[in-house]
Amino acid sequence: MADLNLPARTGHRPETGPSVPHVQLSQNSPDHLSERLKQWMADSLDGAVIRPSEVSEPGSLAFFLNDTLPPSGAVLLPPRLNAEFVHVHPDGSLHLALSQDDQQDLIAKGWGERHPLYSPTINVVMLYGPRTDNELEITKTVVTASYHYATGHNLRPQTQTPGEPRAADPAGLNG
Repeated sequence: MADLNLPARTGHRPETGPSVPHVQLSQNSPDHLSERLKQWMADSLDGAVIRPSEVSEPGSLAFFLNDTLPPSGAVLLPPRLNAEFVHVHPDGSLHLALSQDDQQDLIAKGWGERHPLYSPTINVVMLYGPRTDNELEITKTVVTASYHYATGHNLRPQTQTPGEPRAADPAGLNG
């Protein structure tokens, strides 16, 4: 998926840390939106393994490929570059792997920025945490693009009603 076609983000870009750990310092996502995002990710990112990040600050929830490799040419998050494709920080911002075209759209429209250590071999961009319900939907669109980049697959339509308990809850998000 190399066609995000995002709308422009309203307001100024948030302040972020200039080095590692790369975190969002202002305009943070409200806790209830961050929790809804993590629950949606746990429910929607089919086949992903959920566990603590291998690279991010403590408390970050990460999503990994499950015993498969990404499509040829896809570079995921360090340190392995072929397993972790997105993580959510405690502040509600995310780091994720995206195609070059999707990165350009994300940055040009004001939704994120490159990680301070970004390079052709370290494919990490920050997606600012959602501030509103509308921004949460845009965040889901970007996470879906990251999932497609990492797996080569589209998300399956959800058959579960949002907020309905799941049979298994590997991330412990349902309490």
